[in-house]
Amino acid sequence: MKIVGLMSGTSYDGVDVVAAEFTADAETLRLRPLGHRELAYPDDLRAEIGALLPPAATTIEAVCRLDNRLGEVFAEAAAVGVELAGGAADAVVSPGQTVFHWVEDGRVRGTLQLGAPARVAARVGVPVLHDLRSADVAAGGQGAPLVPAFDALLLDPAASPRAAGGAAAGARAALNLGGIANLTVVAPGAPVLGYDVGPANALLDAAARRFLDRPCDVDGARAAAGRVHEALLARLLAEPYYAAPPPKSTGKELFHGGYLDAALAALGEPVAADDVLATLTELTARTVADACDRHRVTEVVAAGGGVRNPTLRARLAALGEGRWRLRTTDELGVPAQAKEAYAFALLGWLSWHGLPGAVPSVTGASRAAVLGSWTPAGPSAAAPRPPAPRRLVVDA
Repeated sequence: MKIVGLMSGTSYDGVDVVAAEFTADAETLRLRPLGHRELAYPDDLRAEIGALLPPAATTIEAVCRLDNRLGEVFAEAAAVGVELAGGAADAVVSPGQTVFHWVEDGRVRGTLQLGAPARVAARVGVPVLHDLRSADVAAGGQGAPLVPAFDALLLDPAASPRAAGGAAAGARAALNLGGIANLTVVAPGAPVLGYDVGPANALLDAAARRFLDRPCDVDGARAAAGRVHEALLARLLAEPYYAAPPPKSTGKELFHGGYLDAALAALGEPVAADDVLATLTELTARTVADACDRHRVTEVVAAGGGVRNPTLRARLAALGEGRWRLRTTDELGVPAQAKEAYAFALLGWLSWHGLPGAVPSVTGASRAAVLGSWTPAGPSAAAPRPPAPRRLVVDA
């Protein structure tokens, strides 16, 4: 079965597109990557998304316009994915762009992703799976993270010699460094654990926009030139979210530009741009390393945009030295920049076959939910088609 997976994360810098072929072999599911592409958003679309995100106010009109514009972008991305699949695919997974994750007292009450799936289905002519988080939320879960279902299968030592990678026995972790850093811990004889650790690129990118007038600090160059401001770091590390036990999830409704502005204002002294970036890099590295140490992992397999930041990677490797090894999913055959899109393609395969994709030990749900809603591209080819009705008769 060939599935196209799309992913637009909390950094909202573009959409990752993959095509994957899945083959079931008893209890082993084989994934053959067919290719991936990164399609950058134009500046005005990024601005439109940013203007709608919390804590900004918005209107229903703005939500409707963005929903349909994103649908057109995802439709084009899906068409690229079909090309990667060799010109034909069985389904597309389009999870949409998260614009709000409603959390009250540690419990997720709802979640909203935009991306007009009907536009995607109309463009590529195959069923589209979307709204993947709501079923888990309805079962009492966080609706995030969802990638641990993929991580648990990939890090299973029995998956393949390549996947085992000669790793030492013990707990292994999958780390995603997107706008938010999330961690999956797979340990022998224990339930899979996964949660959002805190900001990865979210605050770094907010600082780059404020101080550098750029979307990001390319290669972490400015952070490397700065020094950690200890008072700012201490203030940031005092965030209550870090001490909260899992299951937990977060996003830019907490870690946004205004959050950083408030922390800087509370210091009562100016901080140089490079020092802010160095401090935020240390914040990400420190919170991730603390989580890895807490779970006594022996290996961390990283993916996401943050792995392209050599300053962040070097700091993570230094903090883990002697305790855990840092590598990337590229070594396991999954491109680090496209891992989440491949993960959503897997969730599509699971949903297609009526299998749950959420992991209750990760999300805190009362049961494992089959994820998503399907938007058909037209009548099912498998179902017999009756003649089109010309009248309706109501039987008493």
